[in-house]
Amino acid sequence: METRGVMPKERALIEIRLAGLSQGIHKFDFTCAAGDFKDSAVKDAGFSDGISVHAIVEKNDDEIAVSMETTAKAALSCDLCLAPVALELKGTYRVYYIYEQAPGQEEAADEYRLIDRNSVSIDLTEDVRETLLLSVPMKATCTDNPDCHIYLQEGSEDADNLPDSSWQESLEKLKDKYR
Repeated sequence: METRGVMPKERALIEIRLAGLSQGIHKFDFTCAAGDFKDSAVKDAGFSDGISVHAIVEKNDDEIAVSMETTAKAALSCDLCLAPVALELKGTYRVYYIYEQAPGQEEAADEYRLIDRNSVSIDLTEDVRETLLLSVPMKATCTDNPDCHIYLQEGSEDADNLPDSSWQESLEKLKDKYR
């Protein structure tokens, strides 16, 4: 017998099963690959290796609080010298699942989501994806590349960098004062 028009739901990549989950604090660890996400933005952001997710679920009568921390390595390029930079990026996110909307409350905030009391699981895949993308720094720079002369190590100044005039000397003193 063939059924048409009904698409099977894809299995969640990162899912917490609520069925049988007792009240209290529960810890979960997940690992996946960047390619497991069906979104090219994760790969475009520089993630290619394994991604680990540590989730802490606090379940009580009124709500379920989920705190998650993502850890992944990203291959980026220095925005100053374009040298390859490998960074371990960490991101955190906390979301609350509530069973009922309070009377008079128009719409739940982004961190609060309504959930049915009979829900079998919570899909965290999209929250993890967003946390990963938000953990990417706006500017990636290298500080240990000898070819990138933007960041000089302490004591590496040579005689060519001495101030030529009094205003440059004053500026150097001011910079040293606020380091």
